[in-house]
Amino acid sequence: MQRPTIGQLRYFLKDSIRKTINFGHTDQSRGVPAPPIQKPYETGVQLITLSDFDKITCLNEISLNQAIIKRRSQRSYKSESLSLEEISYLLYVTQGIRIKISDNVALRTVPSAGARHPFETYICATHIRDLQQGIYRYLPVEHKLFLHRSESNLKSRLTHAAFGQDFVGNAPAVFIWTTIPYRMEWRYGEAAHKAILLDAGHVCQNLYLAVQDISCGTCAVAAYDQEAMDQLLDLNTEEEFVIYLAPVGKI
Repeated sequence: MQRPTIGQLRYFLKDSIRKTINFGHTDQSRGVPAPPIQKPYETGVQLITLSDFDKITCLNEISLNQAIIKRRSQRSYKSESLSLEEISYLLYVTQGIRIKISDNVALRTVPSAGARHPFETYICATHIRDLQQGIYRYLPVEHKLFLHRSESNLKSRLTHAAFGQDFVGNAPAVFIWTTIPYRMEWRYGEAAHKAILLDAGHVCQNLYLAVQDISCGTCAVAAYDQEAMDQLLDLNTEEEFVIYLAPVGKI
């Protein structure tokens, strides 16, 4: 199979594809129900309650101007653990739901093309107080977590899946965002994929700014072993796969 040229790959960055799509043929236009705003989970799993956003007490309450000025990528973290309240705060400001309109539409704390919000959030917890080591999934509708899977070698597997970037495995928490492309494809067809990546930037920028308020740092990571990271999260890689990740720790 002949590899595409650089010029062909650059086409992905343009919005020219929109002119070639008959939006009357998308699943939305054909009356197919929209996919749910949250990936289903098994009944009976133990849910972990998170702190309500309006009751968070761990913030330094720095100004937005200060957060922007202080923002930088941090790859070195203290051995200090993070609290569940701090994780609650970061989850809400990156993917929390402000208004649930229906089971298929919600307005969140970040913008998204067509309010499609194509992401799921997983937390790899190696040093979070009151959480055993493991991989958790965030449920934005309930604003709760549940243990997605236990993993005794989580640090080493994270480092391996991040192409040996040990600051990823050494962080007390790693935010991993997966995408379920169909949430965006349902409305935009072949034009969905650029929008998914733009949305990922919105989410991670909120994390960059929010960590400043809890004396933490982060570093966005887009270089990782796709297959190894998907396997770590035990994903159905046709319908859901890792798109972005960011370790978080005290600085």
